[in-house]
Amino acid sequence: MEHAPIALGASLIGVIKVKRSDLIIGALVTIMWGANFSVIEMGLKALDPFTLTFLRFLFSAVPAIIFVPRPKDVEIKYLALYGTLFGAGMWWVVNFAMYNGLSAGISSVFLQFSAFFTIVLSKILFNEKINAIHVAGMALSVIGLISVFLLSHEPSTNTGVALVLLAAGSWAVCNLIVKSKKPKNMIAFIVWSSAFSAPAIFIMTVAVKGFAPFIEIKDNLTIPAIISVLFQAYVTTILGYMVWNNLMKKYPSSEVAPLSLLVPISGMLSSHFFFSESLDHYRILAIALVIVGLGVFINSGKILSQLKRIELRSDRQA
Repeated sequence: MEHAPIALGASLIGVIKVKRSDLIIGALVTIMWGANFSVIEMGLKALDPFTLTFLRFLFSAVPAIIFVPRPKDVEIKYLALYGTLFGAGMWWVVNFAMYNGLSAGISSVFLQFSAFFTIVLSKILFNEKINAIHVAGMALSVIGLISVFLLSHEPSTNTGVALVLLAAGSWAVCNLIVKSKKPKNMIAFIVWSSAFSAPAIFIMTVAVKGFAPFIEIKDNLTIPAIISVLFQAYVTTILGYMVWNNLMKKYPSSEVAPLSLLVPISGMLSSHFFFSESLDHYRILAIALVIVGLGVFINSGKILSQLKRIELRSDRQA
């Protein structure tokens, strides 16, 4: 009796099993990123979104760059490419989408499509394995994310969604740069790449809004805004992406990238608990679907092994 699809899937398991400790810390980082949207909101009460992003990456680079040596194992052009794509191509574009009317909640949902872009590009460029169970988990999570979008009462625009998907693509390319170059000192990599993020964000902001947002910083810089900037620079960016990028260079994309799907879930739950935003039963079901899809992703090896055992028992009985 032939079970070609299952046998083929089992032959593609060739992935490195993620350590439980790495899985937990990766999940905690993505949960923190979701809660970080509340920190961003705190900063936006005083600062223009573009200058908030500029200050985030400025302080990610300065003054640390004075004390942290440049990573010699990564060429300067890749530091520049990562910094420009990450700061401007990802976060500035997300803010531009929000500036044009897209809500923060919807932005956080569609930005997580970077997980799927990363997995597909890793398959194409690095020949990383994707099996049928990964595809099933991806499908469940996509349905869940789209359900979150459809059930949301927040405003959205087609242009805004397209911009955030472009930002998701930038994040995916950043992941691939890390996988390809495998920086040894990830803090140095983030600090020095941020030195390219800030100028790119400055130039793009001036092109759209002129110098006014930067001139107004000194008048709008409140204590909550300062806390927001420093938290985003040192906790969200340097600490968070140090952990994330180390996982990306250590494991196949299909084992790590799906963890980012927890970001919008964490964002919605933190808004519910801290700001009493409504969370109806349909959204809870959509969240559950994303989590189930994530669980399928993470446990794909175990699922395929179990299917293989069922196949072998079936062959013996035939």
